[in-house]
Amino acid sequence: EGIRPNASGLSSVLLGCSELSALQLGRQIHQIVCKSTLCSDITAVTSLISMYCKCGSLGDAWKLFQAMNKKDVVAWNAMISGYAQHGEAEKALSLFCEMRDNKIRPDWITFVAVLLACNHAGLVDIGMEYFNSMVRDYRVEPRPDHYTCMVDLLGRAGKLEEALKLIRSIPFRPQAAIFGTLLGACRVHKNVELAEFAAEKLLELDPRNAAGYVQLANIYASRSRWEDVARVRKRMKESKVVKVPGYSWIEIRNKVHHFRSSDRIHPELDSIHKKLKELEKKMKLAGYKPELEFALHDVEEEQKKKLLLWHSEKLAVAFGCLKLPQGSPIQVFKNLRICGDCHKAIKFISEIERREILVRDTTRFHHFKDGFCSCGDYW
Repeated sequence: EGIRPNASGLSSVLLGCSELSALQLGRQIHQIVCKSTLCSDITAVTSLISMYCKCGSLGDAWKLFQAMNKKDVVAWNAMISGYAQHGEAEKALSLFCEMRDNKIRPDWITFVAVLLACNHAGLVDIGMEYFNSMVRDYRVEPRPDHYTCMVDLLGRAGKLEEALKLIRSIPFRPQAAIFGTLLGACRVHKNVELAEFAAEKLLELDPRNAAGYVQLANIYASRSRWEDVARVRKRMKESKVVKVPGYSWIEIRNKVHHFRSSDRIHPELDSIHKKLKELEKKMKLAGYKPELEFALHDVEEEQKKKLLLWHSEKLAVAFGCLKLPQGSPIQVFKNLRICGDCHKAIKFISEIERREILVRDTTRFHHFKDGFCSCGDYW
């Protein structure tokens, strides 16, 4: 209609691209920016950097960042956050030091990104030092986001008691997200007693939080405590709390394909299942053994293996193998945390198929290549 978009409008659209992982649409908007007066607008370019980071194209984000003549704290934050999300802790922390050297004063968002970088790399001592330096050196008061990062940092490293001690030291009422983070760490380290405590606290603060019930039920399931699983699910049903279904998606030739675990809807399921069966045989020859603790149902072992093979991540990856040219990279996105068995399997698939496979879950990006993951199996 002849109305030119401004930086604010483009930022909103690019945020939508980020949430939907719509990289191709984001590239088209980038072209619009290049052909307009917004090509030198800090807000517009920063939004592009953030979009590229969240859509898995870190190289494009870095090129834009380097080309910026003037960078404000928001631009620095976007790039540091990008490296943190992709597990590039060394680059994120190096960029933070460069930011300080350029006399840009970090704000509270900067420290969320820095702590996230330490978190994904397991840099507990360095993370603690940055956390302590916030008030001491920069007069930035810790917010709930910072405490959540620190609980995650300690929890992932198995320092669950230290995480609990930190929660008890918070000078304000802890938010539900902090107990949700502790609960997630308990799942990783199979600490049932502390998980029960974290779940109760989480549900006290947010009775409608489905993750509280689901995580606790999953912890019981991993220990084959099926009566406890049934009790949690019954309580969830009585509270009329609905679980958010897990699904994965992949974009092939400008069309987004969604998959749920044990999907029955996708029109090409037969060929996908056939491909997965082929991959399973090759994976087993290479040494793969299914992680049955991630099959969260009280069924026979063979049925558990089948359920694991049909997890949404594997369905999406197999579809990518079928539809994308041999050797080309595959990008898959998931609305929940990637499951441990899928993480293990995709490492094998990356080597068998000789492809790079990128998986973005709610926590971070996983770059699979030649049988290894960028997270170093620490996530």
